[in-house]
Amino acid sequence: MSDKHTRQGTSSRKHKEEASKSLKRKNSYQDYKKYEIEARTPPLPKHRHSIEDLMRQRESLKEELQLLKETKSTDIQSSREISKRKHRDDERNSKFSKLNHLDSSKKTIKSKTKGHVSPEYNTDKYLDSEDEENIIELRRKQRKQLLEKLNVTTASTKNENNITKNEKSENKTLEKKIDSVIPSNKNLPQKENTNSAQLSDMFSEKDDFVPQNVPGARDTDENNSQLTDNWDDSEGYYNIRVGDIIKNKYVLKEILGQGVFANVIHAQDNTKNNASVAIKIVRNNELMYKTSLKEISILNEINVADPDNKYHCVKYICNFMHKGHLCIVLEAMHMDLRSVLKKYGKNNGIHMRALTSYSRQLLVALRLLKKIGIIHADIKPDNILVNEKKNVLKLCDFGSAAKLDENEATPYLVSRFYRAPEIILGIPYSHGIDIWSTACTIFEMATGRILFTGSSNNRMLKCFMDLKGKIPVKCIRKGKFKDQHFNYKNNFLLHKKDEFTGRDKVIEVCNNNITRDLYKELQKYSKKQSPAEQKKLTQLKDQLEKMLILDPNHRLSVSDCLRHAFIQEQLEIDDKCTIDTW
Repeated sequence: MSDKHTRQGTSSRKHKEEASKSLKRKNSYQDYKKYEIEARTPPLPKHRHSIEDLMRQRESLKEELQLLKETKSTDIQSSREISKRKHRDDERNSKFSKLNHLDSSKKTIKSKTKGHVSPEYNTDKYLDSEDEENIIELRRKQRKQLLEKLNVTTASTKNENNITKNEKSENKTLEKKIDSVIPSNKNLPQKENTNSAQLSDMFSEKDDFVPQNVPGARDTDENNSQLTDNWDDSEGYYNIRVGDIIKNKYVLKEILGQGVFANVIHAQDNTKNNASVAIKIVRNNELMYKTSLKEISILNEINVADPDNKYHCVKYICNFMHKGHLCIVLEAMHMDLRSVLKKYGKNNGIHMRALTSYSRQLLVALRLLKKIGIIHADIKPDNILVNEKKNVLKLCDFGSAAKLDENEATPYLVSRFYRAPEIILGIPYSHGIDIWSTACTIFEMATGRILFTGSSNNRMLKCFMDLKGKIPVKCIRKGKFKDQHFNYKNNFLLHKKDEFTGRDKVIEVCNNNITRDLYKELQKYSKKQSPAEQKKLTQLKDQLEKMLILDPNHRLSVSDCLRHAFIQEQLEIDDKCTIDTW
């Protein structure tokens, strides 16, 4: 019985435990369910907004964000400005503390100064102020006082002779210290007794600082050095206004011409009974300025060698600076030779008597240049002038001229149509290049046509060989630029464009045949001539042939040209020749 009761008790205990476990599971499940319901997202609102309302809300949110960004940026900028302002004030405070220290150190010198010194200002009570204009005005006054003190002390030290060496050394050290803080008075334009009011102010609103030692600034016109007008064009040429007065004496009348280096104008000299002069106004350029100074030195040498002005080189009068331009005053002539050929030659050249006279005068000018060792290096009709009666010729424009020992190999010296072969090949040259250019000019006077019209240096060599045959091999070998025009066989390399493709090509020319006859060309462009004139034409052809020899060592010299029959037989009647008799 006892065993039975024990079994029933254990079974009832087990049943109770299982019931309690199931109850606990049920409660925990209910708790879980409850927690799960509470953790869910809240339900959607009953009144739903449309898409348009949501877009508007989105735009408003964007605007609010943008405003926040702008306010942040302005706050940052204002903080930066405040920091900069503080830094500026600190610098100024440090500067003026130095100045106050210098004032205290100058008390020993102040006892010996003469004159009134204005009272000092207390800077501390103004430095905390936010009004910058008051601070600047105050510091300007302080600086003015210091400059006045400095001027008074320097004036008193000049008058006193009993100052000791130690006090002089103190003056120098103080001036150096003040110069380190205040700009030096030496760089300011002032007269002997300079007042403080005349000194330029670093705090002034006006830009009254004068530039000193500026490269390229060469204006020596005292009355107009401070003018701010634009006197030059975009290329550096002086803007010429007819009627203007230069240097208080030269009245501009007309523009005669414009070259690479300068403008040339006709003017009248009021101080010499309105005498006519030509003024060459050089471009405002450093290279042109230096080249023109060299030209002035050459013109001075010509004046010394020809004081009577009878060897047919244009006379140099003087030079001066105007508005940053170097001006060279020369004697006035009527017109250049190219204009004479256009007006009177009528595409047939000028009369034989005028041709003989002009050739002789041009050779006389070359003889003078050779005597003083100068090469003109740019002889052409544009650089030859004639007077109003057209019976006197003068050589001008010495901008390319150089001394005999200063010549350098350059393939572009002299205008291309008048350029000698030794220049193109790079052979050391001498007075022979002027002889070659003179021969080309004489041919142009005789015919009204340019002798050699090559479009490049290479084509110019081809023109030379068409008239004179192949260039001697010994000349080619001396040439610095021979490889541009000749191959290793010394055959000419002709550069030309292909007719179909338009591309550049090089053709080797083995046989350089003469295709031109100088005498026929002279005869073709000459008018009907008498037997005497035909004889002169033959003499001219002979002289030109000898002046145009390709080898410069065998070319006719200036003296030989003047002794030639073409020049000698007409010397007596040439001086009486005028344009009306041509």
